Amino acid sequence: MPPRITPLTDPEPAASSRRLAWLASDAEGAPLGSAFVRLFTDEGRHHLAELEIAVHRAERRHGVGGALLDAATAAARADGRRSLVAQATTGSPGDLFLAARGFSQVLALTYARLPLPDLDLAQIYGIAERPHPGYELTHWDGVVPSALAAGFALSRRAMDDMPMEETDHGTVVWDVDRVVAVAEVVLKRGEALHTVAVLDRSDGSVVGFSELVVPGDGRGDAQHYGTGVLPEHRGHGLGLWMKAESIRLARERYPELTGLLTDTADSNAPMLAINDALGYRPTHRAVEYQRVL
Repeated sequence: MPPRITPLTDPEPAASSRRLAWLASDAEGAPLGSAFVRLFTDEGRHHLAELEIAVHRAERRHGVGGALLDAATAAARADGRRSLVAQATTGSPGDLFLAARGFSQVLALTYARLPLPDLDLAQIYGIAERPHPGYELTHWDGVVPSALAAGFALSRRAMDDMPMEETDHGTVVWDVDRVVAVAEVVLKRGEALHTVAVLDRSDGSVVGFSELVVPGDGRGDAQHYGTGVLPEHRGHGLGLWMKAESIRLARERYPELTGLLTDTADSNAPMLAINDALGYRPTHRAVEYQRVL
């Protein structure tokens, strides 16, 4: 008997997207799996839908994932979406499922972790304290200070040419309202957001940034978000400088943190080199899949 697919109400509305959800259950109502589709609503991404499917281990290969995928795909099409993307760990059941269901591999990612107990503090401090003529570091907690907000929003275009290979992700349009809203979402989750930025001494403009999200209790692993340098300021070691400063601050302020997590496209050679220089160790690889609707 095919699983029963029931639409659910999204428990996590967001400022720049909305989610659709489904539960797969058997004839007695026992849950078998779930699916979520995030429909982006911000400028530059109205074409995009993002898929997550989870099926109980014992229920795989019984049509549950396929039924959930059919519901999710139909909903994305009905909403006028052009592309459906999903991510899976390399070699996992999800990887095999997506490859067999008409999705194409469009991006390979390497996930890495910096184990803080093993950190070479002298090396990190040496990088963070190295002068960069014409530039200076600054940092803030939570929402960007009003004096830097406009410049920080402009600096977000540093991510526009981030290697995404064939992924149809579109372009995120950033303004002050958006950078403030993103920070507030992190804070409302009970986490801490710390940003290190590079300023151009000639005019005080923000030319690069590196963000770190720390668990609310200051324990476990923190997660790097975006790190980017404006194209016209690359080639001066600013990415390495900012990330080292972010590590230094995290180590000093959160002594119970055990690691820092990051993920990088395999085609982003400069950032992979930065992570390697700072001591990040690969943990696993993932694949971004895409289906054209």
